[in-house]
Amino acid sequence: MPNSLLVLSMVSTLFGPRLLYRFLQDWVTQVTVGLFMGTFVYILLVFLVTHQDSQSSFIPQISLITSWVLVVLSFGFLVYYSHRVASSIQNPDMIGAIVDDLYVAAGGAHVSGPGEGVGALPDDAAILRQAETGAIVSCPKSGYLQHVDHGDLVAAARAADALIVLRFRPGQFVLRGEPLAAIVPPGAAKGIEAAIDRGISIGRHRTLTQDSEFGIAQVVEIAIRALSPAVNDTFTGVACVDWLADALLTLAERPPLEGNWYDTGSTLRVWMPPVRLGRLVKLAFDQIRQASATTPAVLIRQLDAICRLALRLPDACRQVLSEQADAIRESAAALVALDRRDLDAAWRRARTALDALPGPSSVKRTPA
Repeated sequence: MPNSLLVLSMVSTLFGPRLLYRFLQDWVTQVTVGLFMGTFVYILLVFLVTHQDSQSSFIPQISLITSWVLVVLSFGFLVYYSHRVASSIQNPDMIGAIVDDLYVAAGGAHVSGPGEGVGALPDDAAILRQAETGAIVSCPKSGYLQHVDHGDLVAAARAADALIVLRFRPGQFVLRGEPLAAIVPPGAAKGIEAAIDRGISIGRHRTLTQDSEFGIAQVVEIAIRALSPAVNDTFTGVACVDWLADALLTLAERPPLEGNWYDTGSTLRVWMPPVRLGRLVKLAFDQIRQASATTPAVLIRQLDAICRLALRLPDACRQVLSEQADAIRESAAALVALDRRDLDAAWRRARTALDALPGPSSVKRTPA
C-alpha cells in the first residue's frame, strides 16, 4: 500500500529507523494491509470462476455479496488506519508510547519464576574472581543479547549446584566466539551449556524486554534528530526531556535489573552485569545536552527536570544529577546575556534542590 510506504518513510526520517518496528507490529497496520490484499485476491478468483455460455448463465450471488462486504470493510479499516497513523506519528504520542512500553517492560522484568527466590546482594568483584576459575561458554554467533530466561537458568544451575556468571547483559553486543558465560564449578558445565544455549536469545536488534537502556536511547534519538540543523524542532526536544524525566521516575520505582537471580533457598545461581540507574540518568542527559548547546529552551528544561527529579531519585543518582547540572551550565557559555540569565536562574534552582537533600554532599560545585 502506498500509504504504508509513505508512513514508514516519514517515521524513518523523523524518528529514526529503529522505531519502524512499532508500526510494523501494530495490529491495525497488519490487518489493513492483509485485508486489502486478501480482498484483491478473492475478487480475482471470483472473476475467474464467473462465466456465461450459450447454454446457461452462472451468477455467483454469494460470492458477489461477499466481495462487496470485503470492499466496504477494507475501506472502513483504511479510514481507521489513517486516523490511527495520523495520531501515532505525532511526536508527543510516539514519545509517550515508548515510555509506556518501558514501564510495562520494567515491571515484567522483575517477575520471578516459580523456582526463584531472593537473597542478599553479592560482592560483584568476588563473583568475577570466581568466574575466572569457571568453565567458559562461548557465544555461538554475533549479535545483541536480547533476553535472558533467568527462570530456566536458575533451575539448571540449581540442579547442578552451580553458579552461572554471564559476561554481558541485555542490550550489549556479543561477538562470535567471545566468552558469553562462566560456570562455577567447571565440572558442572556439561549439564548447563544446553540450558544457556536455550535460555539466552541473541539477535540483530535490541529489544525492550529486559533492556531499559534501549527505551531511553529511543527517546534520546528522537530528541537528537529534532535538534539537528536540518529539522530544528525545539518543541520536540523539550517534549523528549519531559518524557525522559518520567521514564527515569519509572525506573526509580521499578529499578533496572541488578543481575542477581536466586533459587528458593536464597542461593545465588545466576549473575549478570547490572545496569545502574545513574548510568541511565547520564544516558538521558548527555547527548541531548551536547546537541542543544545553542538551544537554551532545551537546556533550561533539562535543568528544571533535574530540579524536579532531585527529591525523587535515589541518593546514588545525586552525583550524576549534579554533574549534569554543572555540565549544562558550562555548555551554555556562548549564549547571549538574556538567555544566559534565564539559564543561570534554572541552574541555581537545580543546585538548591540538590543541596537541600539530606546527608553530606561530595559534589564539587561550580562557582555561581
